[in-house]
Amino acid sequence: MFELFLTFLKIGAVSFGGGYGMIPLLTEEVLTHGWLSNDALLNFIAVSESTPGPIAINMATFIGYSQGGLLGAFLATLGVVLPAFIIILIIASIMKGILHFAGVKAFLDGVRPVVVGLITATAITILLSVVLSLDAIGSEVVFDWKALVIFCLIAGVSILYKKFSKKNISPIILIVISAVLGIVLYGFLGMI
Repeated sequence: MFELFLTFLKIGAVSFGGGYGMIPLLTEEVLTHGWLSNDALLNFIAVSESTPGPIAINMATFIGYSQGGLLGAFLATLGVVLPAFIIILIIASIMKGILHFAGVKAFLDGVRPVVVGLITATAITILLSVVLSLDAIGSEVVFDWKALVIFCLIAGVSILYKKFSKKNISPIILIVISAVLGIVLYGFLGMI
């Protein structure tokens, strides 16, 4: 249990960019410790994304619960939240005085591209894992046309909605559409 807390404390302490920026480190730690398989982790990411609340906290809670029940969920969640909580308390107390310093601005300007890169790498990794079943370099490629159809339909709906309504479609609607498509393609068509 202490290792679970320390691992999530480390993830919370060194991750920038919110939950999506945290996914690569979280994936590495969870797979290295053997807490979940890659498929189970992808399922946890999907569930964490579609449930209310920040994805990082949801993932910590789900993974902690899978490893140690309620106590594991509490410790993993506390570990991932504690560093940000402490840092925000410190920053909030000195915020007005530090934003004008060139070093702080340079730090924030340097972190932004890294966060974008981490989020992009996470998206590409998940896409390759779901559509091609690529878990590692050299693993066998198994094309999943159903996942690609769902991805393309969701991307198309999102693009068309934005083009015609001039605003973004609600992520909740996209999640519901994805769930229905998953039930149809993997459930009903999978039985045929």
